[in-house]
Amino acid sequence: MSQPSLHPPSWQHVRTYLLEHVSGWLPGSVDESLTMQLDDEDWLLEITPDGKLVCQAGYMLEDMQSILSDGTAEDLGSDELAKQAKFYLQQTVSKYRKRLQVAGFSERTEMNDEYVAMMFERPVDFEDLSSLEITIQQYRSQFSNSRT
Repeated sequence: MSQPSLHPPSWQHVRTYLLEHVSGWLPGSVDESLTMQLDDEDWLLEITPDGKLVCQAGYMLEDMQSILSDGTAEDLGSDELAKQAKFYLQQTVSKYRKRLQVAGFSERTEMNDEYVAMMFERPVDFEDLSSLEITIQQYRSQFSNSRT
């Protein structure tokens, strides 16, 4: 087993490599995570500057308001919207939760006044970029509509 380098690759180096070798990244600034839309139900894949692979699904509360009101003038409070978003989110993540947990992902829920999201994250090795590229493609494939 090789020893970790005293000077791991910089985020800029990792980011440049991934932009050149993996297609589908959404536009973003140099210091931000790299993010791509996955094929299945509002899922995103993210590589963060601090070395994490994140698979997440979430709902904007404004979108939830539109879905629930269905054209009526009913004004739900943010607590009720968040509660409903979490309910829908549980259905969205249920088919992937076990698989992600077995693969070593930790799970957390993130909420604010704008959205509710469920995040599954695990560390990745920035020293082995070809392996990271393969890992990204594997998760991209797992979230493909053709495999659900």
